[in-house]
Amino acid sequence: MGRLLRKALPLLLAGLAAGPGLTPPARAADDVCAIEGVPRVVAVGDVHGSYEGLVAVLRMSGLVDEKTRWSGGRTHLVQVGDFLDRGKETRAVLDLLMRLQKEAAKAGGRAHVLLGNHEVMNMLGDLRYVNPEEYVLFRTPRSAELRERFYEGAMRRARDAAKAAGQEFDEPVFRAKFLEQAPLGFVERTQALSAEGEYGRWLRERPVVVKINRVVFLHGGLTPETASLGCASINTAVHRELTEDLKKTLAEPLATLAAGERGPLWYRGLAQEDETAFAPSVDKVLEAMGARAVVVGHTVAATGRITTRFGGRVVMVDAGMNDVYGGHRAALEMGKDGTFRALYPDSPPVALPAVAGAR
Repeated sequence: MGRLLRKALPLLLAGLAAGPGLTPPARAADDVCAIEGVPRVVAVGDVHGSYEGLVAVLRMSGLVDEKTRWSGGRTHLVQVGDFLDRGKETRAVLDLLMRLQKEAAKAGGRAHVLLGNHEVMNMLGDLRYVNPEEYVLFRTPRSAELRERFYEGAMRRARDAAKAAGQEFDEPVFRAKFLEQAPLGFVERTQALSAEGEYGRWLRERPVVVKINRVVFLHGGLTPETASLGCASINTAVHRELTEDLKKTLAEPLATLAAGERGPLWYRGLAQEDETAFAPSVDKVLEAMGARAVVVGHTVAATGRITTRFGGRVVMVDAGMNDVYGGHRAALEMGKDGTFRALYPDSPPVALPAVAGAR
């Protein structure tokens, strides 16, 4: 019966995520793959629902004031994805990032918020890492009614699947498991993250890769094969997989860039492969992307600090902001001359290895 529920829920979630007719949302008009001349860039790693941690890092970096309003001027902020899941404050994180995008643009700066694998997991109906406490923040007076309507759809799908498989359907058992996995607030959260929801529309406009001053930023990493597609094609392909090709993505997720283990949101090679053996592949990645360095999140640095690899050509910015990983506050700063510094609350800025091509 648990297997039937696992099948029924994602199908309904996919329907909510897709929206009527699988209509893709509008895309941002600007080119995020050829940004040059930015005086200062601050990159922030995985947030995972840690609103307090994100605010602390943004204040430490001079990007927001005491009222969490943008104070970074022409600085470009890059948040490399995975702001959802694990923590219970993801709604506050979403609201903050969405607001800062508007405020930064008005000040002449930018706030680039990238997709991570956890954002895609939520869009595909995989809610294994949602903090149960988060659902409470989405509850409304109609939560019980909405959940019951959602249950009816899930129950019918599960019952039909059991009949097609020649199995008995035990509705009381199914209902008990459903209520366990779909607490009050579940439906509202799902709707908010759907293609027609406030957060869902915004999520589906987020890029996977940005390139600023010849430095590539993304969540997971790049194989030479993926890098050969180029920045714009990667963004376009993932966007398509999550919108008009969603049904195909749900049928074969591991065959996609959005959800495949060697795709840009999941791949860990730049963070984990042997540096000597993998150096030629890093060369190919940089050449294909027209970049001098790659900045990634996704893989938590064991030291809780910003970590460089391959002579500074790969920078890992996921220091573990969420308390699950130690609550480490850190940010990467790229200055006007192209050099990198690590920012921490407990020490002066730390210069990182010089990267060829810095200017």
